[in-house]
Amino acid sequence: MLRHLIYKIKSTGPITVAEYMKEVLTNPAKGYYMNRDMLGEEGDFITSPEISQMFGELLGIWFISEWIAAGKNAAFQLVELGPGKGTLLGDILRVFSQLGSLLKNCDISLHLVEVSQKLSEIQALTLTEEKVPLERNAESPVYMKGVTKSGIPVSWYRDLQDVPKEYSFYLAHEFFDVLPVHKFQKTPHGWREVLVDIDPQVSDKLRFVLAPCATPAEAFIQNDETRDHVEVCPEAGVVIQELSQRISLTGGAALIADYGHDGTKTDTFRGFCGHRLHDVLTAPGTADLTADVDFSYLRRMSQGKVASLGPIEQQTFLRNMGIDVRLKILLDKTDDPSLRQQLLQGYNMLMNPMKMGERFNFLALVPHQRLHGRNHQTNARQSKPSPSPVAGFGELAWQ
Repeated sequence: MLRHLIYKIKSTGPITVAEYMKEVLTNPAKGYYMNRDMLGEEGDFITSPEISQMFGELLGIWFISEWIAAGKNAAFQLVELGPGKGTLLGDILRVFSQLGSLLKNCDISLHLVEVSQKLSEIQALTLTEEKVPLERNAESPVYMKGVTKSGIPVSWYRDLQDVPKEYSFYLAHEFFDVLPVHKFQKTPHGWREVLVDIDPQVSDKLRFVLAPCATPAEAFIQNDETRDHVEVCPEAGVVIQELSQRISLTGGAALIADYGHDGTKTDTFRGFCGHRLHDVLTAPGTADLTADVDFSYLRRMSQGKVASLGPIEQQTFLRNMGIDVRLKILLDKTDDPSLRQQLLQGYNMLMNPMKMGERFNFLALVPHQRLHGRNHQTNARQSKPSPSPVAGFGELAWQ
């Protein structure tokens, strides 16, 4: 990967951080995500669903709650962007099965957006029924099809654009943080993009340099920006615009969970290898590269087509979703000390402000009419039923 990047820079000059990230993570031959399993104890990072089943269960409840609030459509697609090992979807589907009586007349299908062949194979192992062989077609926008253990059809795509534009619920958990970012530094001459170049002192080493003049991605920086260092992610903007367009036209909702900030942080670009921080320019292709998600930018990119809720901290969202009640039920169900310890450790990892509790945030995109009821023409004398609150984004009230 390093040889490839040095050759590229020698041919075309310094490259943007976004291009560097894209090559390092998703280059078909040597990209970090393309041919390895990097999740879990053995990999380079652990995600919330790998930590505790409660996380996925509560997200499953969220989607069902939104489905009910919007009028129990006869069918819905559950679309996950970057589904990891499929653990999260597995937990969500278990909730769907447990609430089967509620969903029995609803036609559900799963749609997974995944660029990594290796990860799509792991997802299929996690989710699908072995007795039903997978259909594969590398040339088709739907490159793999199968049936889950509970009988739900599941399809794999490389691009969100290829997912059918039907009534859908979208999930993006730790998806946006690995999309390529452009980095900018404020200088006396205005904004200058940070580029990756070859170190003139050491021929096989990379270094950061500033672009000598303005570059196209500068268009993404707000005119009233007060920070002196900014990361922008055009690809995230494209995905949010696509989600917003779809939700405004066909209904449904999107739930986005990631570590990030609301337009306050500056330099968050970092690498992880074996659960430790790793220099982003050293041994490219061997470590995960990531940047915190700027939720203020995601909200802006929805361009008012949908209503947005959040971002709110993970500990608040999960508490509002009833994680404390769920933990108590699971603890009451088991006498096994090691299981009980696992549940409590998982809860602590998800909720503790020093761990994931405050670092992770949730953002929801819903149709405007979901928050304002169906009919805008109602006059004061007609009492219109007020829409139910969106779960997770307000305190849980027991009735």
